[in-house]
Amino acid sequence: MKEGLNMSDRAEVKIALDNVIKKARVHLYKPIQIAEILYKHRTEPDSVDLTDIETYRSKSKKWRDIICLELLGRTSTSSAKFQDNLFDDNAVPPAVLIELGKDNIRTGGAIEAYIYRQFTNRYSQMAQALDYVLEATTDSFDVKVFIDSFRYEAGLKRSIDKIYEIVVYALFSTLVNALDLQVEISIDIDKQEILTEFSDFASMVMNLDIHILTKKQNAKVYRIGVTNAADRGLDMYSNWGPAIQVKHLNLNEELAEGIVNNVTSDKIIIVCKDADERLILSLLNQLGWRSRIQSIITESNLYTWYNKALCGTYAKNLGEELLTCLCEEIIHEFPSIDEMPEILKVRGYENIYDDFWVELN
Repeated sequence: MKEGLNMSDRAEVKIALDNVIKKARVHLYKPIQIAEILYKHRTEPDSVDLTDIETYRSKSKKWRDIICLELLGRTSTSSAKFQDNLFDDNAVPPAVLIELGKDNIRTGGAIEAYIYRQFTNRYSQMAQALDYVLEATTDSFDVKVFIDSFRYEAGLKRSIDKIYEIVVYALFSTLVNALDLQVEISIDIDKQEILTEFSDFASMVMNLDIHILTKKQNAKVYRIGVTNAADRGLDMYSNWGPAIQVKHLNLNEELAEGIVNNVTSDKIIIVCKDADERLILSLLNQLGWRSRIQSIITESNLYTWYNKALCGTYAKNLGEELLTCLCEEIIHEFPSIDEMPEILKVRGYENIYDDFWVELN
């Protein structure tokens, strides 16, 4: 058996790994990438040289994606820059990874098992929180209780951005559908000569032509999809104009500027915590961007509208549809994992333990 690290070295590399785990959202893409590098290093030592980052920097994303498809049915959609910072000095640089690799081999894969236990534990926490919605009725569901269960649970805090977004989307989508909101586009009859010249453009882009100058369609709200919160991209958009930014974080000037800088629309709806409304308005006014903001919606607005939809005058028309939409988005975003997935059982992680690699620091 190879000589192990001394306790101080082990503690140092464990702190580095634990920090990456704590910062990760529920999908744990980055910790899983580390686990897969260690797995390859242990089982196929000729394929990975931990002292040479180029032997695993790009390849490890593919290794991670393969197992994430098995575990989650999806892969990371974060930017390449965000994914690559896994190996920065403040995360798990090669020097730390080398020491993790030594200890992982010495313990027969205990660090891999440790990472995947954090993954299943995180999903167990998530399942309990999500069961609240899946088992709720229109009378029992309280959106504030649901949001707070993520805000104050250490293992779930990093996923509140997506929960917040889902809560907003479900409400907006349900109300837009219930109102039978219609969007109309048309071409001025005086512009027929230009229309004739660009008839193929009008047909392919606007679905209009010389015989159909006006078109109506149902209004819709769309989520952009699963992206990392650090990307600061557009969260939702509508087909009647406004772009929608959902912000759950405490905002500073840089984040507030990012709201507008990263969205080119001249009609932006911002959803934020009540405490951030004044800061956003102040910064937007200072920067001369106030005219681009259509409205600022706070959590208090969301709570009021949810209460009306679930318990108000039109609860029979709105309540069940709202909860159904909420459940569907949650199930899509967070696949259920009730026990150790089969692919991890095959590797024998259930039987790999080391007294040091047991608890998250």
